[in-house]
Amino acid sequence: MRVVFMGTPDFAAASLKKLIEEKYEVVGAFTQPDKPRGRGMSLQSPPVKLLAQEHGIPVYQPEKLRDGAALEILKELAPDVIVVVAYGRILPDDILALPRLGCVNVHASLLPKYRGSAPIQWAVLNGDGRTGVTTMYMASELDAGDIIFTAETDIGEYETSGELFGRLMDMGADLLDKTLRAIEAGTAPRTPQDHSAATFTKQLDKSMCPIDWARTPREVVRQIYGLQPWPVATADIDGTLCRIYAAQYTQNTTQKPAGSIVSAGNRGIEVACAGGRTLLITELQAPGKKRMAAADYLRGHPVKL
Repeated sequence: MRVVFMGTPDFAAASLKKLIEEKYEVVGAFTQPDKPRGRGMSLQSPPVKLLAQEHGIPVYQPEKLRDGAALEILKELAPDVIVVVAYGRILPDDILALPRLGCVNVHASLLPKYRGSAPIQWAVLNGDGRTGVTTMYMASELDAGDIIFTAETDIGEYETSGELFGRLMDMGADLLDKTLRAIEAGTAPRTPQDHSAATFTKQLDKSMCPIDWARTPREVVRQIYGLQPWPVATADIDGTLCRIYAAQYTQNTTQKPAGSIVSAGNRGIEVACAGGRTLLITELQAPGKKRMAAADYLRGHPVKL
């Protein structure tokens, strides 16, 4: 089975690595163009490109998919199936119709929930107890194709989006292998999505960072862990805007207004939330400083109560 792989970041590279390890015939890899990054703004290649080059897989980085050039390349590659994992581009209908076994996508949610971008982060932000990965046949509409397989997992109460990302990345690679084997054998199921149950996500941005202490402790915890590794929740700690990396619930209550510092010491910085309940900040980063335990920060920056 001839496979063309389309993907860009680490999440996609894990699936490509799985295909290589399982000896699939990957005849080409499409990925986003190199982009300037870092302080020097030097061009950096996507993880999928680096992995493909390492294994001698031809790499293609078209700026556009709708001008016909990518379609001609794909016709020459003659794939039986196209695999798309976090490519970052919408495939036009002429490309979707090209491979005889269809185009298959790995999506990091339990569809039809969380179609669109950042589904992993939104599962954490929304306090979901479970999430997973889905493989589907691609359709013209975003993330709306027929489902092939799903795999589910629990979300830990203090699990960051980054930690969940790593687990779902590996689950997605394994599920892709299972999916392609079933397609090749002619046994792959095809279950239409319930479009009436679809929910859609949006990109994260820095406007989501400031913590609203008028929310419940659980909502604040979900914000802190959902916004890692980027863009990271922030809070004003006695006049210093800090990034907040870890917090935990307390059994304490207070009469102080939401956002007030209730206590500060060896356990961390306790802050009032909605309903007089409190939350304990245990890890943070001040401007120009390293990430550290809140107790260590307090040794050099005592706060007023």
